[in-house]
Amino acid sequence: MHNGPERTGLAAVSSALLAMSRRLEVRDVLHTIVVSARELLGAEYAALGVPDDHGGFAQFVVDGISDEQWRRIGPLPRQHGILASMLHSPGVERLADVRQDPRFEGWPSAHPEMSDFLGLPIRDGDEILGALFLANKQCPRPGGGCGFTEADETVLGILAQHAAIALTNARLYERSRELTIAEERSRLAHELHDAVAQKLFSLRLTAQAAAALVDRDPARAKEELHQVAVLAAEAADELRAAVVELRPAALDEDGLVATLRNQVRVLDRAHRARVLFSSEGVKALPRTQEEALLRVAQEALHNALRHADARRVSVTLTRDGAGRVVLKVSDDGTGFDPKAVRRAGRHLGLVSMRDRASGAGGRLTVHSEPGAGTTIEMEVPGV
Repeated sequence: MHNGPERTGLAAVSSALLAMSRRLEVRDVLHTIVVSARELLGAEYAALGVPDDHGGFAQFVVDGISDEQWRRIGPLPRQHGILASMLHSPGVERLADVRQDPRFEGWPSAHPEMSDFLGLPIRDGDEILGALFLANKQCPRPGGGCGFTEADETVLGILAQHAAIALTNARLYERSRELTIAEERSRLAHELHDAVAQKLFSLRLTAQAAAALVDRDPARAKEELHQVAVLAAEAADELRAAVVELRPAALDEDGLVATLRNQVRVLDRAHRARVLFSSEGVKALPRTQEEALLRVAQEALHNALRHADARRVSVTLTRDGAGRVVLKVSDDGTGFDPKAVRRAGRHLGLVSMRDRASGAGGRLTVHSEPGAGTTIEMEVPGV
């Protein structure tokens, strides 16, 4: 039977690996790796640098240093000295005092003093994804000075292997998200193009009618020319919308409410159906929840406007009495029998929407029947 400390150590490693695997954003993964490494190995400082192609670091995440200390230290480090060695060598660097190593090139004046050092690269095959290192082993006995051990090397090696998997998965997730945003931009561009084309077609017909009436009915021609001016102004508005609105969904900058409001405004202009949005009591949410809610809303709107022949679609985002955030997309379209749709294998994106809701810790419900419209409702727990 294992003793208490060994079981505690295994539990700590397991918790660290689970924490890494649950993160989707690259920055979150990097931070989780660094915090986990420092806590597992009892170090005062930990850092992880992701190299760029220009001799520096694209990202550099630290733990154990305050934000104020980090600001005083200054710009990100370059790939030199010990850091460069870890980015070009597959081996572990374990030093009793990094300051005594011939490769040591000094620190900025605000940099904390570090002595014992343990570092290694995070690798995906032959590719080095980053350099992970720890400094100043915290010792249980007064005075410290115990340094890192071979057992610490083993633990850090296990952590680095799983860190490579988590970081690769996070990169793939972000790439997938970028592709999804690009697809959404393309879809919105097509819808705006249709709206502008309709306005220009009407503009041409009205101008032709005005030209035919100039001689025989000047008063009527004047009315038609006024309508030409109105249509031209509307077409100009649509073109401005294409420039302003067709940017990636800016969840990070604008948040979910503003992003949804902007997209509903675009769709309301691009379709004959009236598309409305309202929100109450919803502020910032975790990124995973915001993205899932946005994608479900987009899919439900697409179904209502393209397949349901709806005349009116409403999108609401509210917080209920239990603190849950509830998204509803309702239309007055043709509706369908959800059971019959499942039996026929035509799910109109319902499987995808349910997966997104589940992945964000929420649930999706569908209310619909033939001739009575459809309501898609998604709720996520409050924060």
